[in-house]
Amino acid sequence: MDMFSLKGKNVVITGGGSGIGKAIAILFATREASVYIIDVDSQSGNTTVDTITQNGYKAQFISCNITDLTAVTEAFNQIGDIDILVNNAGIAHVGNAGNTAPEDFQRVMDVNVKGAYNCLHAVLPLMQKNKRGAILNTASIAAHVGITNRFAYSASKGAIYAMTMSVARDYLADNIRCNSLSPARVHTPFVDGFIAKNYPGREAEMFKELSDSQPIKRMGTPEEVATLALFLCADESAFITGCDYLIDGGFVHLNN
Repeated sequence: MDMFSLKGKNVVITGGGSGIGKAIAILFATREASVYIIDVDSQSGNTTVDTITQNGYKAQFISCNITDLTAVTEAFNQIGDIDILVNNAGIAHVGNAGNTAPEDFQRVMDVNVKGAYNCLHAVLPLMQKNKRGAILNTASIAAHVGITNRFAYSASKGAIYAMTMSVARDYLADNIRCNSLSPARVHTPFVDGFIAKNYPGREAEMFKELSDSQPIKRMGTPEEVATLALFLCADESAFITGCDYLIDGGFVHLNN
C-alpha cells in the first residue's frame, strides 16, 4: 500500500526556498504532489524547483512577499485549487522586551504573524469551496517555553500556535484540518548565518552550545521535520486537527 501519497494534490509551501521549507517541498514532491513554492528569494526558490523537477517531480516557484495580502491573494488565486498549505516562512530576532526596538518587533510580526494570516485569509475560501484541506503552521518550542533573548520571535510563534487552534475549531464543518509543529533548533543555513551574524568568532562554540541545549545533544535536521509535516498533511492523519506537535529532541519536557 502506498502510504502518505500526495498524488493529485496541490501543495503551497511558504519559505520553500531553503531550510525546513525546502526539505518539505522536496519530500512532498516525491510523494507526487504538485508543489508551489512561495518565497521572496527568487534564486533559492528556483533552485529548489530545479532540484525537484530534475528528478522528474512537479514544482513551480512563485515570487511573493507574504506580508502583502493582495500579492498573496493573487498568487493563491493563480494556483486555484489548493489542497495543502504549509505556512512555514518566518524570521528570527535576538532581544528581550527591553532592548527590542519597535521596528524590529514590527518586522517580526509582519512576516511571522501577518504573513501567516495573509496566507490563511487567502487559502481558506478556496478550501471551503472544495470542502477539504489541510493546513500546517510552523510554530516553535518558543510558543511553549521561555527562551532567553527571543521576545519578539516567541511572541510571534505563540500567535501561530493560537491561530492554529482557532482555525481548526472554526473550519471543522468545512473538512479543513489545521495543525502546527514546534521544532527546537534545526540545523539549516539560516542557523549558520544567525550564529555567524550574532556570535562572530565564536561560531564553533555557539554551535555546540545550541546543539547541547537539546537533551538529545544535537540539532534536528530539516528532513526530520519534513517527515512529520508529511504525516500531518497526508490523508493518513485525517483524524488529527487542532494539535501542535513538538519535534524538539526532548527540549520541552526533558530539560530540567
